[in-house]
Amino acid sequence: MKHNYSWYGGLDNDFFHNTGLFLLRMILGFFMLSHGWHKIENFQMLTAGFPDPLNIGSASSLVLSIFAEFVCSVLVILGLFTRIVAVPIMVGMVATIFIIQSNLPRELAFLYLLLYVVLTFMGAGKFSLDYIFDLFCDKYSRPVGGGLDAMEE
Repeated sequence: MKHNYSWYGGLDNDFFHNTGLFLLRMILGFFMLSHGWHKIENFQMLTAGFPDPLNIGSASSLVLSIFAEFVCSVLVILGLFTRIVAVPIMVGMVATIFIIQSNLPRELAFLYLLLYVVLTFMGAGKFSLDYIFDLFCDKYSRPVGGGLDAMEE
């Protein structure tokens, strides 16, 4: 049941919920994007000494970190595959908290981790490409010929 309370402009809770998810995506995405951009700018310098918790080589670990922090952050900002692309970021934060001794304070990494967990559970919201694709798929994924309903009759 939706209520129109005049004390906040008659907007419903759905609007505030989706606006909150949009702001969460923007803030988390841009903050994490800055970490990824720093790694891209200093790629040559970081390659030799970058932590290698997976034993795949420092350069490969750096590339995976850039993928998580830069590419996945861009997708979070756009709201595209939000729940899926939050996973590599969360894996990176778990590695930062428990395995890697980095310049990022553990409290900040833990805060990022928790906020991305919230985003994973909540989804991207209506102000996202995920929502637009969901609308598109719902519109064009109706079964031809009646589907299962026609078979039951």
